[in-house]
Amino acid sequence: MTYPIKGFNPHTFIDWDGMLACVIYLPGCNFLCPFCHSSVLATAPDSLKTVPFEHIERFVQEKKGWIDAMIIGGGEPTLYKNLPDLLKDIKNLRLLVKLDTNGTNPQMLEDLIRQGLVDYVAMDIKSSLEQSNYDKATGVSVDLAAIRKSIDLLLNSKIDYEFRTTFVPTLIERTDIVNIAQAISGAKKFVLQQFDPKDTLDFRFAGIKPHAPEVLNQAVSLAREFVENCSVRGI
Repeated sequence: MTYPIKGFNPHTFIDWDGMLACVIYLPGCNFLCPFCHSSVLATAPDSLKTVPFEHIERFVQEKKGWIDAMIIGGGEPTLYKNLPDLLKDIKNLRLLVKLDTNGTNPQMLEDLIRQGLVDYVAMDIKSSLEQSNYDKATGVSVDLAAIRKSIDLLLNSKIDYEFRTTFVPTLIERTDIVNIAQAISGAKKFVLQQFDPKDTLDFRFAGIKPHAPEVLNQAVSLAREFVENCSVRGI
């Protein structure tokens, strides 16, 4: 089967702790987060060349014994209806699978977990679970019931997962971080990510200075009241 793969990173050590992984990027997104640094992939994927799956398959076979896992990112991968077929083909390469998702398609997420097609899920929580905050952070009107369902699904699943939030100045406050942590209380892992002003979807965010490391560390300290395994990434 031909898959609409619009990017391939052959090596990453930082996206899955303890794993040497590759990353596949699928096109399109149902969010328009102003701080997104994959704007072309999300909004104009047809301008990108398609990477044949056979090329990725050949690479993995040549690196047999070295590559541990494949990460599926985007865009938003769960928008792709043939995602289960892609994951089955990746599983046939004897790789573990990590899915990056925004949590808007809990039915797809549940199906993938039930079929044993994902080993790890990283779900982005864009802001505190209040309609105005979430809509502002994502640039669209969000079905928060779907977000909450995905959160509950992961909290009650047996697979490994993490929740993660990008600490974007002007969009996210420390109180939002605490509210998110409270909403996922008892989660296996919560990661607070540093904001990167490079190539943002909204050009105005390119001029926003990221928080100092101590600000992120302070927010993490507050979040640990609800999620013990809470850390910072990107500083």
